[in-house]
Amino acid sequence: MKKIQDMKDSALDPVTFEVLKNAFATSVDLMSEQILRTCYSFVIYSRDFSSALCDAQGNTVMQGSGDIAVHVGTLHFQCKAVLEEFEGDIQPGDVFAINDPYRGGTHLNDVSFIRPIFVDDDIVGFAQNKGHWADIGGNVPGSFDVNASTHFSEGLRITPIRVWRSGIFLHDVAQLLVSNTRAPSQALGDLHAQAEATAVCEREILRLVDKYSKSTVVAAMQETQDYVERIVLKSLAGMPKGEWKTVDYLDADPALGEGMVPIKIKLTLDGNGIHYDLTGSAPAVSTFLNSGYGTTHSAIYAGTKTFFPDVPLNSGFYRAVTANIGDEGTVVNAGWPHAVTGFCSGPYEKIMNGIFELWSGVMPERAMACAFNLEYLLIGGNDVRTDTTSYFMWYDWMAGGWGGRQSKDGSSATSPVFGTGLAVQPVEGQERLNPVLTMSHEISTDSGGPGRFRGGCGVEKGGVLTDVDKTVMSYCCDRGRSVTWGINGGLPSVPHGVWINKGTEKEKYLGATFSNVGVHPGDTFTRPSAGGGGFGDPLERPPEEVLEDVIDGYVSVKRAECDYGVVINVNDPDVDDYDIDLEQTRRARDWIRAHRKEWLEKAPQTVAKQYRDGELSVLDIIRRYGVVLDWGTGELLEKSTQQFREALRRRSSNYWV
Repeated sequence: MKKIQDMKDSALDPVTFEVLKNAFATSVDLMSEQILRTCYSFVIYSRDFSSALCDAQGNTVMQGSGDIAVHVGTLHFQCKAVLEEFEGDIQPGDVFAINDPYRGGTHLNDVSFIRPIFVDDDIVGFAQNKGHWADIGGNVPGSFDVNASTHFSEGLRITPIRVWRSGIFLHDVAQLLVSNTRAPSQALGDLHAQAEATAVCEREILRLVDKYSKSTVVAAMQETQDYVERIVLKSLAGMPKGEWKTVDYLDADPALGEGMVPIKIKLTLDGNGIHYDLTGSAPAVSTFLNSGYGTTHSAIYAGTKTFFPDVPLNSGFYRAVTANIGDEGTVVNAGWPHAVTGFCSGPYEKIMNGIFELWSGVMPERAMACAFNLEYLLIGGNDVRTDTTSYFMWYDWMAGGWGGRQSKDGSSATSPVFGTGLAVQPVEGQERLNPVLTMSHEISTDSGGPGRFRGGCGVEKGGVLTDVDKTVMSYCCDRGRSVTWGINGGLPSVPHGVWINKGTEKEKYLGATFSNVGVHPGDTFTRPSAGGGGFGDPLERPPEEVLEDVIDGYVSVKRAECDYGVVINVNDPDVDDYDIDLEQTRRARDWIRAHRKEWLEKAPQTVAKQYRDGELSVLDIIRRYGVVLDWGTGELLEKSTQQFREALRRRSSNYWV
């Protein structure tokens, strides 16, 4: 076995190049179509998977058109890890598995299968499919343990391993992998589906080789990467040079007590590429909300790619983007053996949204405020609906709101920026597979951050447990304290968090991250996803647009006045009969302008007491006073409030006149 070496500049004609470039994209999308139709798990069926074609050196040639952002920028790391581990010992018909987050992977649930593509005795490329297994072992069902401090509590770590050798299925190896999950038959089905998906890509590449020749296809793989690098660098030519900085936060490090955890990002444009520096970010936290080097690079690539929507994504893009993420041991470069399963709700989207903010200063025509944070609710235990008790895992994520933009409101009820290809799971499918009934699933009024352009609205979803036994609940999120923020004068959204048995004597707020909480038949739960942050001063939003928001149910009459200074008369809400009191609106806006900067100086202890006494709502204290509490007890979080206010002044009040 030998690899095709890098070729000299070839003379591919433009038509052949374009045909092959698009054929590579098709070969990857065919993998996606294959696994969508053959997977066993509901999670993968809901599109929590990605595919890629890599060249002989492991560099990404093409990602799928529907892949989720979080896998972007990690697939080539994993392919290179296989090459490094099995150098000189890769044969036709081999298929490798890997999920190792310390070798460029995401988290343990994301299992990749990688197949070398041979022509004669040469490797011309690799086909890869990554899918999220619903469970990979560990302390809790679904493998999301907020209390984990090392990966040993999170599940099975798969270093590069061979599952097929020269076309022979290694049953014992596969059985070892799936037996460490809570749903081994489902995992085994996904294993075969993912491996077969890579065979679909292999067949397509071999068809192209037969038609165009090996040398032409290999040259096109290299030129596809070079092409992307060239157009990114060319796009930068007319942009301003300079440095831009920001900071975002995780809610807390449990080992350090109260206080948000900073993630610092600096963007530099010098005419020679795009450069990031994340040094100065906090040390790794004592929970699973850390990021490994692969996922931090993925967040950087995905966040940047948002501002270059027409550029194909491959290693040519990665060559144009460099990053200094600092030494191991930080929240953005945790390293072994720090727990990293919750990176998706932790540093990942904080980095992406921070990059959105930085590029909003570079490309104001594409500016966008912060989007809601990815969240997962996991419920696992015994399903006793039939005589034969079986294990179930209800594994759910929600849509939410994206940030307001330069000239448009944010998108409502949209997939997270973490994975824009993720589908909202069909409730009917969830209820058939699990003893959990969904009782409500609706747009959350007032969840969009107020602004000249309103943030998109989030969603509230609630349910009830039915025929369960020995069942626990876990929740992976954040932004309970580092609430989704606005920019250029826009205001924040709402905090994330889960309530159990809300409105009853057993009501309890569980927060934005928790694990292994016992639940029982008849228990109810509800959680909101945040909306996006607002863009621009909300007092500059035309009253007519606020009225339309009220009619649509996006904004309440009360918050129209509190947040936008628009006073609306309610005539007959059953037929959407409202009108604007223009004189009272003028007075309300003048009053808010005169006092809103003072509100950010009010003693936090006083604000917290007013909340506990029922005088102020959650939205009052977040949007007007910039105060952060324990939302269950009403206890003031002094350090978090100080950090939140500082960020609110920088992003919002500094733009008010």
